[in-house]
Amino acid sequence: MSSLQAQIEEHGERIFDLVDRHPESIFSKAGVYQRMMALSMRDEHFKVQMFRFVDVLASLRRSGDIVQHLEEYFADMRNGFAPAIHTGVRLARVVPWLSSIVLRRNVSGMARQFIAGKNPDDVMKTLRKRRQQNIGFTVDLLGEAVVSEKEAGAYAARCLELLEHLARETRGWTDSLGKNSELFPVVNLSVKISALYSQMNPADPADAIAHLAPKLRPILRRARELGAFINFDMESYTHKNTTLELFKTLCTEAEFNDWPHAGIVIQAYLRDAEKDLRDLIEWGRTRGTRFTVRLVKGAYWDYEKIKSRQNGWDCPVYLQKPESDVNYEALTRVLLENESIVTAAFGSHNVRSIAHAQALAEELGIDRSRFEFQFLYGMAGPIKRALVEMGYRVREYCPVGELLPGMSYLVQRLLENTSNEGFLRAKFSEHVSAAQLLRDPSELVTCDGGTPAVTSAEIKNRHQGNGASLAMPPDDIYENSPLVNFVYKESQEKMQAALRDVRNRFGRKFPLVINGEKIWTNKLTPSVNPSAPNEIVGYAAEAGIPEAERAVKAARAAFGKWSRTSFEERAQLLERAAAILDRRRYELSALEVFEVGKPWAEADGDIREAIDFCHFYAHRMRLIGRPRLTQQVPGEESYQHYWPRGVALVIAPWNFPMAILCGMVSAALVTGNTVIMKPSEQSLNIGAMLMEIFEEAGVPPGVLNFLSGRGSVIGAHLVDHKDVDLIAFTGSREVGLRIWESAGKTREGQRELKHVICEMGGKNAMIVDSDADLDEAIVDSIYSAFGYQGQKCSALSRLIVLEENYDRVMERLLNAAASLRVGNPEAPGIMVGPVIDEAAYRRILEYINIGKSEATLAYQAKDLPPQGYFIPPTIFTGVKPDMRIAREEIFGPVLSVLKVRDLDEAIEVANGTDYALTGGFFSRSPGNIERVKAQLEAGNVYINRSCTGAIVGRHPFGGFKMSGGGTKAGGEDYLLHFLLPRVVTENIMRHGFAPEETPQYRDEFLCRR
Repeated sequence: MSSLQAQIEEHGERIFDLVDRHPESIFSKAGVYQRMMALSMRDEHFKVQMFRFVDVLASLRRSGDIVQHLEEYFADMRNGFAPAIHTGVRLARVVPWLSSIVLRRNVSGMARQFIAGKNPDDVMKTLRKRRQQNIGFTVDLLGEAVVSEKEAGAYAARCLELLEHLARETRGWTDSLGKNSELFPVVNLSVKISALYSQMNPADPADAIAHLAPKLRPILRRARELGAFINFDMESYTHKNTTLELFKTLCTEAEFNDWPHAGIVIQAYLRDAEKDLRDLIEWGRTRGTRFTVRLVKGAYWDYEKIKSRQNGWDCPVYLQKPESDVNYEALTRVLLENESIVTAAFGSHNVRSIAHAQALAEELGIDRSRFEFQFLYGMAGPIKRALVEMGYRVREYCPVGELLPGMSYLVQRLLENTSNEGFLRAKFSEHVSAAQLLRDPSELVTCDGGTPAVTSAEIKNRHQGNGASLAMPPDDIYENSPLVNFVYKESQEKMQAALRDVRNRFGRKFPLVINGEKIWTNKLTPSVNPSAPNEIVGYAAEAGIPEAERAVKAARAAFGKWSRTSFEERAQLLERAAAILDRRRYELSALEVFEVGKPWAEADGDIREAIDFCHFYAHRMRLIGRPRLTQQVPGEESYQHYWPRGVALVIAPWNFPMAILCGMVSAALVTGNTVIMKPSEQSLNIGAMLMEIFEEAGVPPGVLNFLSGRGSVIGAHLVDHKDVDLIAFTGSREVGLRIWESAGKTREGQRELKHVICEMGGKNAMIVDSDADLDEAIVDSIYSAFGYQGQKCSALSRLIVLEENYDRVMERLLNAAASLRVGNPEAPGIMVGPVIDEAAYRRILEYINIGKSEATLAYQAKDLPPQGYFIPPTIFTGVKPDMRIAREEIFGPVLSVLKVRDLDEAIEVANGTDYALTGGFFSRSPGNIERVKAQLEAGNVYINRSCTGAIVGRHPFGGFKMSGGGTKAGGEDYLLHFLLPRVVTENIMRHGFAPEETPQYRDEFLCRR
């Protein structure tokens, strides 16, 4: 055993000895609360339901609603607590008003366990008690998620008011230890950076700092005047780099450069925490002034894991708790070895981590008065008392806020208390021995439960794949490609470079491609930048009827060989195209920014979707490509397989210019059809680039032909053509219905009944229930309505709000809309850019004028760029279901809000249009959620999330009614629409003899010459 380990055990056993002298449950509150917590640690389902009920309770106003939710959450319980729960539910139905009082009182008691006070006056009662126990404080303001600049300004004002109040009420207070007290001001305020700016975007840290710094300077200035301390809290990984840069920027300014009473948090569960800490220390030495680091394990572990898996990113946190503990100890050493410039505040409830810091400080000769230990209010009381008795400085993290905005914090603390791996649970509930609790955490790291620790040298080379995880799934499992993670500076710089490169190539000319030949015509169609219509992004040759005829002839001639090419070869073509798309994704994203006005993340999402379509359809073709036995029948074999339909005409829109075009083209190609590809007239350059990509991937001549030109000319001609067997269309209802009608007519010489895959628009609705989490509902509604200027067929057009919640929703919704960043999407972090062209610009303005005559204009943005096709985000209220703005697709940043009595009316209104594409519902009522799942008429129904952003394979996309023919792009059955089923039956009995069993699959029926 090392001498340090021996000292750790000695310190740890001393702490445990003092803790055991004053035994206390992990939960200081007794009675029902303690029993519920104990049960939640034994029953995961009960824990989830209880915490969800706690989360929603504060938003429920009526006693009947509380009883309804209680029943919905707990009626199906089948554990030891079930009889009591069921009895409680029955009683609650009889006397709902009394039940609601009892429930609120119990949840309030739970909240008081972890929330130090509901306001500044209230928290002072707690702080005075703690002062008598020689425990200091840092106060944190709880609140709803900030969704608008009005709310951000209110948070900044509350911070200043709280700072003044604390300074006034603690006048005359002194540090509990006395020694080195100049390092530890009595008044200590923790500030959440995300609460000071509602439009933080990881791709644009400069914008965030430009908005955050003016709000923080008055707080820092007043803190310095009052002799107080300000701590920059660390939140999710998304904002980590911006928070670090903001801290260094402000503290290097002349006004604060010599001020030592500012601190920041480092989260040990992050793999790059050591690099960040060493960078901070190097910065601090250059600055020449002391600063503080609060070292914590991290509170967003589950969130970070979930988000990284959803987006295909390398997980930023360690996957095993012992790994975080090991890193915590490594960071503790870094802090203490640099004690001359940085003051350490160790935030942990883990006695092993605490004892390690104590023992290491002694080994390095650092006096115990030069660092402190921090704990969460309401937790680990016996450990706090033990450390005070041992002569260490102890500070409590004290949240202040009302019950409703404090719910998310309360649930977070409850989860932490009941975690299977939590130290407090192990010590105080499961009574694990001191020897086990004081073991070196490096001994507990397993090879199969997580990933190896990462050295600081390795960190420099992480994130080479756009922040993507390099782990590959098994061959038989499809997995989406990752999004670019713009958290990383490297990704931001690559995008900026791509934008410069693409701009330098403005004016490039693209030919038609027919039968592998580059074809130029006497007319070029320009494609303009909608943010600056005087800029021509590029040109494409314009096809006429003669070129359309050549393309059909070439596709028909190439069909025979391509249709008999093995599905494996065709799948490999798609995979090669996907690899090229991935290699060129920044270039292609930059082109979308210029040609169709997509913001950075939206453009990258479109390229990612194109890559996904290629991989997914290749994967699906391998699953359906081999002939499959229909039944096991003695003496006969019948195999079903598929033939391609023939020549496919693909007509794509401009709003997802690469994804939708590539999706329809790749589906047609992999199924053995030959293709005439016609991109939208507004996104010709992107279509031409896709042709280049497939040529580089090795598509044979004539198998894919690129035609650009007017839909009214070549599009109409090809739709009616007798030799076009299949039409895949995505676009407007008007054009889609015309294609559908035309395809139903049989022309002279036509060999096949034309098959149409038709995906059209939507008039999508989202319903906000009376118990909805407005932090989520507002953010997701704003994004769904105004992301990419509302130019998505899935975009939110009608927000349906129950009257009980209407006023609260509208106040926050209008303020959130007023905070949106509108501008040229070439700049990072822009959410609302230009609409696609002048025709769209005029049409949307006409609809806005219609809305002004029909309803009430509740909000319209005013500050718009002076040039470009920019439409102000617009919200109408007082909208009725029969108004034009509530029935007709606008395809722009215009949102109609409809107020309804109840959920019955909400569903009726939502279903009362010609369309059925996407729909959404925000609620925390399990019963209402199930009802909407069953009744909402939409091809894609989204619960408690945005109604846009379908991911290939995960959310097969498409609608019905006037939104489409019921096909699902990115779904398991999508390829079947490009195929004709065929069955081959053979009598395999000869003179009464037959094989006993026929194989389930066989090789393709291919001519082998």
